[in-house]
Amino acid sequence: MRYEEIRGEIGAGTAARTLPPWARRVLEEVAAGESPVPAVRHPLGFLCLPVERTGDYGVCLHIWTPEVEPAPSTTSSVHCHSWDLISFVLYGTVRNVRMDVHDGPDGAARQVFEVVSRGDVDELRATGRAVHCSPGPSTTHRTGESYTLPAGVFHSTLIEDGQDAATVALGRQTPGGGDLSLGPLDIASHRVHRSRSDPGEAVRALRRSARRIADAHPPEGGPPAADPSPDPPGGPRPSVPHPRRHRSARR
Repeated sequence: MRYEEIRGEIGAGTAARTLPPWARRVLEEVAAGESPVPAVRHPLGFLCLPVERTGDYGVCLHIWTPEVEPAPSTTSSVHCHSWDLISFVLYGTVRNVRMDVHDGPDGAARQVFEVVSRGDVDELRATGRAVHCSPGPSTTHRTGESYTLPAGVFHSTLIEDGQDAATVALGRQTPGGGDLSLGPLDIASHRVHRSRSDPGEAVRALRRSARRIADAHPPEGGPPAADPSPDPPGGPRPSVPHPRRHRSARR
């Protein structure tokens, strides 16, 4: 499934029936080494599978899991996108907290970084713009629900009710916008290399996520689906392929 088809399913209210089995197949294929889609540790704390990158459109699976050590972050979880987000929650509880960010050098605690992504490298450019930041309204989204977030809105995403959650994230680039992150005042411009998760950890995480999807979306009129990809004797095969180069845009 591609961007327009997934967006159509969400708009028609049929995503809870169609997206979980599709996402589960994607996870199983990547875990088995049958797909070139990489599993990349994202600096915002999740495992990112970039399924589609076509012009201004992108589709990713975002997986929050205890199976993979989070990537270190040099700034903070407060950020805004240069693209409009549509997201469908496969399982778990996701809370988005919008942040009130305004200029004010007197007593300002953070500065704005511009994030320019090329392949697996994020260049974080210190702008010198000092800002105040405080939590604003928040919204909570549970299994089977979808939500939108326009470009340019500073926010932070939290996972509630445990460490497991996954979403199908759709991004559409908007003209004139930028990917921004808030960080300490005393950090200069720098670069961060995104890394693959350990292959064995990635396989365990993807299979765990596939099981969570099956448990959260059992076939109609039947019991939860059985795990289709049990680990082979001696543990999982480290079969996640090398990532292809793509525009990551802090997704």
